[in-house]
Amino acid sequence: MTRTVRVGSRGSRLARAMVAELLDRLRAAHPDVVWTQHTVMTAGDLDRTTALGELSASGAGVFASRVEAALLAGEVDVAVHSLKDLPIQTTPGTVLAVVPRRHDVRDALCGATLDTLPGGARVGTSAPRRVGQLLRARPDVCPVPVRGNVPPRLRHMRRKGWGGLLLAAAGLRRLGLSDQITQVLDPWVWPPSPAQGALGVQIRTGAEDAWLRGVLSVVHDAATETAVRAERALLAALDGGCYVPVGATAVVRGASLRLLGQVTSVDGRRSVRVERTGSPEDPEALGAGVAGELRERGAADLFAGPPTPA
Repeated sequence: MTRTVRVGSRGSRLARAMVAELLDRLRAAHPDVVWTQHTVMTAGDLDRTTALGELSASGAGVFASRVEAALLAGEVDVAVHSLKDLPIQTTPGTVLAVVPRRHDVRDALCGATLDTLPGGARVGTSAPRRVGQLLRARPDVCPVPVRGNVPPRLRHMRRKGWGGLLLAAAGLRRLGLSDQITQVLDPWVWPPSPAQGALGVQIRTGAEDAWLRGVLSVVHDAATETAVRAERALLAALDGGCYVPVGATAVVRGASLRLLGQVTSVDGRRSVRVERTGSPEDPEALGAGVAGELRERGAADLFAGPPTPA
């Protein structure tokens, strides 16, 4: 008997590209399963004017909650998320079944490099973390908010004559836009959002869905899962959501797990960072430990709203 599995995600071009990438691997591994792709419009897709931080604070769920609702309602069988957008707390009735191998974790600057941006240049980014890191590196430039899919953001940058645009390298690469990158930023100097570049593949917890975990296991990557568990544990211990100025990057090297956590005030004037190594067997302990040290150094005082754009 042929089974059909409906795979859902948000409807952006990038989300569709991520699912297509995943389905290529699943179809090759399980040719006896019919895999279909479905899109779900989310709060973040429908509202392109409200700041993401405001949407997140309102409880709208921004990008993840509507896709989770479709999963729980039985509209789709599998939900695929950009893992950095998935809330830390697991939604009852769901489980994060697998985490595929991570793509590029780094942030990328389009249009210029940090060194070649002219003084006073406008740089597009809506993320508080990126705003703070940008102003710390270049206090003489002006961050400006930008929303929407990646290609329109690039067109907006060119049309407005901005000096640059900050985006995730993984998104640009997945869309075939690597040629738009003028500088990739070292994640150990400029730590990205926790779980950036990683996908989260979610299913329901019911017994009838248990077989999916085995079917999906072919795309799971243990090292990626360990790294993002440490990063997300750090974020959870700081009581941070997706839109607070927390950067984190982790990597497994043999029997060691290395984690860097950084909190930067959105005006760029203050930054606290802690780097530690621990056991890959307990990534949550390492994440919580790094978060504790960040708190001891005053990191919680740096959670504040972004400066008003000029």
